[in-house]
Amino acid sequence: MKNSAISERKNQSISRGVGMTTQIYADRAENSEIWDVEGRRYIDFSSGIAVVNTGHRHPKVIEAVKAQLDRFTHTCHQVVPYESYVRLAERLNGMLPGKFDKKTIFVTTGAEAVENAIKIARNATGRQAVIAFSGGFHGRTFMGMALTGKVVPYKVGFGAMPADVFHAPFPVALHGVSVADSLAALDKLFKADVDPARVAAIIVEPVQGEGGFYEAPRDFMAALRKICDQHGMLLIADEVQTGFARTGKMFAMDHHEVAPDITTMAKSLAGGFPLSAVTGRAEIMDAPGPGGLGGTYGGSPIGVAAAHAVLDVIEEENLLQRAAQIGAAIRARVSEIAGRTGTIPTAHLRGLGAMLAFDIVKDSATGEPDGARARAVAAKAFELGLIVLTCGTHGETLRILVPLTISDELLGQGLAILEKALTAT
Repeated sequence: MKNSAISERKNQSISRGVGMTTQIYADRAENSEIWDVEGRRYIDFSSGIAVVNTGHRHPKVIEAVKAQLDRFTHTCHQVVPYESYVRLAERLNGMLPGKFDKKTIFVTTGAEAVENAIKIARNATGRQAVIAFSGGFHGRTFMGMALTGKVVPYKVGFGAMPADVFHAPFPVALHGVSVADSLAALDKLFKADVDPARVAAIIVEPVQGEGGFYEAPRDFMAALRKICDQHGMLLIADEVQTGFARTGKMFAMDHHEVAPDITTMAKSLAGGFPLSAVTGRAEIMDAPGPGGLGGTYGGSPIGVAAAHAVLDVIEEENLLQRAAQIGAAIRARVSEIAGRTGTIPTAHLRGLGAMLAFDIVKDSATGEPDGARARAVAAKAFELGLIVLTCGTHGETLRILVPLTISDELLGQGLAILEKALTAT
């Protein structure tokens, strides 16, 4: 079987709207490696976009899923519930930041988690408006698109977005937007466009994902908490990409001294199986009436079983510490590469834990982004056997999301390939 032959079939049978970063087709995967249908091996520095933090096919996750398959695969929790759903909710309620009672619901995707968070916030507050930030990404459903602070490719051609969604600039010092600038823009928004008494929630990624791996400054998050408290708004943390040990803490909000009212989670929650969650203050989560929340596949018993195993693995294998170790190793190697002559200009190495990124620039002195060359670097790395993704406003950012279970040997091999790509492109 050839990748090219499958690609021809794909072109005839699948909408071109489903973009593909690579043009290979997976045959099998193990921990931090993927083999395509032609037998070629790739080191995975993407983790399926931060989904397999515990690695591809972690033995404990696979064992848990197989055990669940032998019991039942689906009942719909709203028809015949199951204890594992309740127990997973209890675990999340106990580990998310915030010294208050919490409750949880399970759905299927990150976008669905965000949709439900907005539904809950509107129901609990009796308000309609929502504020999000430029560069943020919250999904491809209509509310997700409306909240997302980037037009291309997410909003192009899809018509009018849901009303009562407003955007403010996210503070990125590298782009000339300070915390003071962002807060001033919020104040202007309240004066010019939306009465704060109409705002149900402010939603923010603690570290922007698609937007370029920019961390929300500590004083900015504290200010958002203060604004929400002052005006009776809810603070929603979108932890879909940052959650479950990726940043060196269980959640990125653990790096802050304030807690959100609602948190959305997905991606690595179930180690590759579809499952997402919304956790929040108990009284807020209880605002919708029975039947107002849920979904046929929400809280799939397969995904729930996998999620229990993921949480066990994070604890048993000390992946919080491992994320910090991986991040330190990547930082040191990328900094070393950047300091050499003859390499492609890079700048702005950043991130938390093992959620790291740096920019490909035209000139190190000016830091002008070079999206075309970033894509070329990623393509060269792929040609050499490494899967690494780009992101950012101009596509200039290389983001590194290795499985937290990667061995030191494979991490070194992947970084060596990245070095070659930065030298040869």
